Amino acid sequence: MRTVWLLRGGDVLASGEVAESVLDRARGLLGRKHYDGALLLMRTRSVHTAGLRFPLDVAFLDKELQVVATTRLRAWSVALPRRGTAHVLEAQAGAFERWRLRPGDQIEIRETA
Repeated sequence: MRTVWLLRGGDVLASGEVAESVLDRARGLLGRKHYDGALLLMRTRSVHTAGLRFPLDVAFLDKELQVVATTRLRAWSVALPRRGTAHVLEAQAGAFERWRLRPGDQIEIRETA
């Protein structure tokens, strides 16, 4: 996984990781006790929380990384694909409220130094 900054309108929302490989996408946030950043799952349309130790905020993004929809997942839940979804952004529950992330927001990814 590569480390990035997650931005909206030029403002940094969080540090994050990008999961591009099949293995990284499958592993996701499994095994972590908490997660302070954001995980961008490329080429992913749905996610689950089976085996996670904390609830998730999930954003469904289109090909241009615009937020299509958001939801919160409790443990052992599944988020089914939303129309127009190409990628999924995950964060520990409560992060999207702090970031004021909403449908229509345009997400940017910048490489860390």
